[in-house]
Formats: sequence, structure tokens, C-alpha cells
Amino acid sequence: MDPKSLFSLEGRVALVTGGSRGIGRMIAEGLLGQGARVYISARKAEAAETAARELSEFGPCVALPADVSTLDGMEGLLSAFRSHEDHLDILVNNAGAAWGAPFDEFPESGWDKVMNLNVKAPFFLTQKAHDLLLEAHRRGGHLAKVINIASIDGMSLNPWETYSYQASKAGVIHLTKRMAVRLAPEGIIVSAISPGAFASEMNKNARDNADEVRTGIPSGRIGKPEDMAGAAIYLASDAGDYVVGSALVVDGGVNITR
Repeated sequence: MDPKSLFSLEGRVALVTGGSRGIGRMIAEGLLGQGARVYISARKAEAAETAARELSEFGPCVALPADVSTLDGMEGLLSAFRSHEDHLDILVNNAGAAWGAPFDEFPESGWDKVMNLNVKAPFFLTQKAHDLLLEAHRRGGHLAKVINIASIDGMSLNPWETYSYQASKAGVIHLTKRMAVRLAPEGIIVSAISPGAFASEMNKNARDNADEVRTGIPSGRIGKPEDMAGAAIYLASDAGDYVVGSALVVDGGVNITR
């Protein structure tokens, strides 16, 4: 056993949705550092292009702007991807949204936006990339990987009225199990990551009030980029080949104390 090769992603191709910032960017940087060629998508073209230029310091990174909350957006993303590559070793379904409102005021728009991006997109993007993932396994001799980004909020309750967000992330965890059982026999391994508090645009509380937030975390701090990168590298590499359908919790111990 060679630990270096076990965690290596040398020569592999990855696509990270929502890769221009936050957890998606942390993951993209980690995959690049292990030798992968990485494509990132984001709804805003300028943000995607800027992030790709900055990430190119760590390895080859290309921006593919797209809105993966719609089927047309997914088709457009994969069409652009296919103009560069004919296979996909690693798909990270990270793009997500959150919405908070009181129970009596919670809008349908807040429900649909979150569900479309957080639950619908991971399923249909993986479905539409099925042939690319199969080809990666066929030609590479290694397992293709799909990593869905869930949340500890899909496992236990947070203090806020984020109804659609928490339901969506619980759905992602169960969807990961269903997809994993279906695709593992084909050489495509599906797993998930359930992050806790990481500084991001979505988690402004962790970003702006880290000193306060850390008091509720057993590890005494919010997550660092390398915490998220390490989890993604593990699941994406040969080291994670036998992790099928599980959601890896990366939260400093919060979920077990709720």
C-alpha cells in the first residue's frame, strides 16, 4: 500500500458546482492540489471566471458558468464540459441555497428555489452526466465518484426557521443512499459530506461571528478550508472507494451535541 498514491488524484477530471466561493471553492482547491484537472460552475459568469483564474495557481482550473437549478442550465453546463472532456472522474454536487422565514410567512418561492438547487440538481446533473462517469471508470481503471454536499442541518435541527433548507439537506442524505445503491455496481461511488460551520456567503454567521460561533463547537473553532478539502480528497480518491452512500460529518463535533 502506497499512501501517496492512495490519496492521489493525478490525471483525474473533476466538476464542482458552486465552485467559485465557500465550500465549493475549498473543495476545488483541494482537488487541484492533489493533481486533478478541475472545472467549476457558478451562476455568475464573472465570479466563476475570477475564481478559476485564482484557483489556477494550484492547477488547471476552468470556469463553466451555469445555473444548475434548471434542467436547461444543467444541459448547458454539461454541453460546455463536453467541449473540453469526454469523461468525468469526480462530480461534486455543491451548488446550494438557503432560505429563512417564519412558519406563517414562509413563501413558496423560498421552498422551490431551495429544493430545486439542493435536491433536484444533484439528482438530475448526475443522471445527465451518467455516461461521462461510466466512461471515466471504463478508461481509468478506478471508480468514478459523486460527492453530494449535504449539511448537519439535515441530520439535526438548527435554531432557525429554515424549513426548506433543512428538509432539502435531509433529502440529500437519503438521496445519496438511494443513488449509491443503484450506481455502485457500475463503478460509480456516491457519497456525501455534511459540513458544520464554515465561513461562507451562505453561512454568514460563521463568517462574521466566528468567535461567538466557536463557543458552541466542541473543537473550539469553525471549520478551516483544509478540513473540507481533506474530506473531499478522501472521498474522491481511491482511499474512499469503500465509502458507499454515507454522509461524512465534518463539523468539529456539533451534531453529536445537539
